[in-house]
This record gives sequence, C-alpha cells and structure tokens, in this order.
Amino acid sequence: MDIQQLVRDLKTPNDSKIVMLVADGLGGLPVRPGGPTELEAARTPNLDGLAKRGVSGSMTMIAPGITPGSGPGHLGLFGYDPVRFLIGRGALEATGIGFKLEANDVAIRCNFCSLDDEGKITDRRAGRIPTDESTAVVERLRAISIPGVEVFVEPVKEHRFVVVFRAEGLGGNVEDTDPQRTGVAPLEPVANDEPSRRTAEVARQFVAQAREILAGQPKANGLTMRGFSTKPDLPTYEEVYGLKAAAIAVYPMYKGLAQLVGMELEGQPANLREEIEVLKGAWNDFDFFFVHFKYTDSRGEDGDFDAKVKMIEEFDAVVPDVVALNPKVLIVTGDHSTPCALKSHSWHPVPTLLVADTCRPDGCQAFSETESNRGGLGHFQAVYLMPLALAHAERLGKFGA
Repeated sequence: MDIQQLVRDLKTPNDSKIVMLVADGLGGLPVRPGGPTELEAARTPNLDGLAKRGVSGSMTMIAPGITPGSGPGHLGLFGYDPVRFLIGRGALEATGIGFKLEANDVAIRCNFCSLDDEGKITDRRAGRIPTDESTAVVERLRAISIPGVEVFVEPVKEHRFVVVFRAEGLGGNVEDTDPQRTGVAPLEPVANDEPSRRTAEVARQFVAQAREILAGQPKANGLTMRGFSTKPDLPTYEEVYGLKAAAIAVYPMYKGLAQLVGMELEGQPANLREEIEVLKGAWNDFDFFFVHFKYTDSRGEDGDFDAKVKMIEEFDAVVPDVVALNPKVLIVTGDHSTPCALKSHSWHPVPTLLVADTCRPDGCQAFSETESNRGGLGHFQAVYLMPLALAHAERLGKFGA
C-alpha cells in the first residue's frame, strides 16, 4: 500500500497546528551494563511531563537492523519512504545553503580532514575547524579547473563544504571517499554504473588538485567526499498532506531536505533558543513546523556521554515555550540513534512522543527508551508518523464507506 497516496486521498484541511521537535541522534545506549542511556540520565522534567499526557513509542527509521543516514532518517520522519525516495547528502547540503541545482549537476558533501605525512587521516573533521577558517580555505579551492566541467565550491559550516560538478552525462552513483575511520588514507572515488564513471574521474582530478592547494594547511590539509547525488524530484508537503510547512534549523543539510519536500525556511537562527523565537514569530503563518536541534547528534558522534546529556537537558528546557503555543499536535523524536558507546549512527529505534487531546495516555511516566519500548504507539516505522500526526490533528477523513 502506498501510504502517501492514501493520505493524499484522505487529507482534510482545517486550521490545526502540528509541531515536530527533532533532537538529531536522540536515541542512545548505556555505556555500562545496567546503566542509563543518555536520555535516561538527563534531567528532563518537561519531556517527562509530556510523556504522562501523551503516547509514546519506538520508531524504526527504515527497517529493523538498518542504520539510517541523516537524509533517509529525516525523509522517514517526513513520511517519505527512504528506500523509494533516494536523496544523496550532496543534494541536501547544496540545497540547504541555497545553491540552485540544475538537471546536469552532481552535488557532493565534502569534509575537510587532517592527514599525516603518509596521507593517512588523523582527524576526519579537521578538528571541527571554525567556519571562518574553513571558508578561507574553500575560497582557495575555487581555483580548481577541470576541462569540460563547471566546478562550484561553496562553504557550509565548520569542516563541511559542498562541491558541484556541472556537465552533461554525469551520474551520481559514486562511492564515498570517507573511510569512516582514522589511520587510513581517504578512499578513491569508485563509480557504480556507466554514467557515473566520468563523475568519478572528475572527482579524482578535483582531489588531486585540492591536495596541492591544501598542502601546508595546519588542520584542513585533506578532504573526503560523501553523498554524490543528482537533483531529486519529490512531491511536496502541500501536495501530499495539504499542509503549509515551515522548517526552522541551524545546519544547512536539514534546511536543504526541508526545502526539497516543499517546506519554507524561516529565520536564520544560530541556536536552539533563537529557533524557538522564530517558531513563535511564524506561528500564524503555517500549519506545520519542523524544528531541528543538531547537537545531541554531534556529542553522540564524539562519544561524550555527559555532553550529550547536557544537550538533551538544553532541548528539554525549551519545551514549555513550545507547549505554550498550544499546538493541536506536538511530536518529539529524533531522526536516528547516535549512542555515545558507538560514536556513530545506529540501527536502534528512536524514542518518540506524540501529545494531543485525542491521545490515549499509555501510562508512561517519562520520556526514555525504556518507557517508549512499552508505550501505546508500539514499535512502528517512521513513514507512519505523519499519518498519525494528521489523524490527531483531525486532518484525515475516513477511508471507505
């Protein structure tokens, strides 16, 4: 069954408001046997209070055992089957910084990295080089020239930047060059189909010229390339759900994905508190609000349990401001799990909370992995989150006679 087509047929307009608060990489694991997860260790009185009012569950982003990237994770949250709608990270990153992709473009999300004298990676993120420093390095890379191809190099944030190759006949099916570990050299770009062979060769030429330019840089003396992708074509939130949707985020990639599904970007917040102020200011103009908080994920990837706990507590602190707006439906969740114990995304289900006057409270007394595992939403796939939100917002009609 095509759940999106079913929702299209049943959608019913009204003036109810839906808010989706996403703490990136929210789910975690204990770092010692019998210990708490990061979410369970955090003091979250506001989220715990919502859990008593609402209904909780554990959400699988793609399928059991499959670890999602940020793009597929968010697509699932937005109700798009991540396996059917494949979007590379490059397209997300490029769109997020306002780059207008064209039909002949291949976009790549790149990371500056630190290399030793043998060309092996010592830091995959170049010490999270500050944005102003990385921007200056990006400007130097704009000198790269490849015959027959337009090359665009744009800064993003910290160690991240975007490269776009523009030429006829380029494919986006190229393997990442990030080995996802230190102590080894970046990988070679490898094409997985015939149209992408030229893209892989262009990428090799780009990297070769970049190495010469970056030689001698104190931090960012190397680069890796991820998420080779062409311009995607997705139905919009308005088309599928009948919602005028707003996205409020700090990091460009999440802005990019939101734009690709037809959300409007609101404000230019630099932190979570500013995001909530943007939410308040835009309240009368939209039906749906996606609010994204990044740093739960970053601290998980760093393996810093205490820092992730603090980020969760920071996230909890803004909840009363959102509740005060009185949305018809409030969802709190993540796009995937990032346990500090693993220092990476994982396949573990994400604790999810839905609060609405139409909820059947399930007896959960806190917002946590343990409580969510026994919550009334059960274990469900992410593509069903938006239909649940619409139903509780009274925006779905009856199916059949």
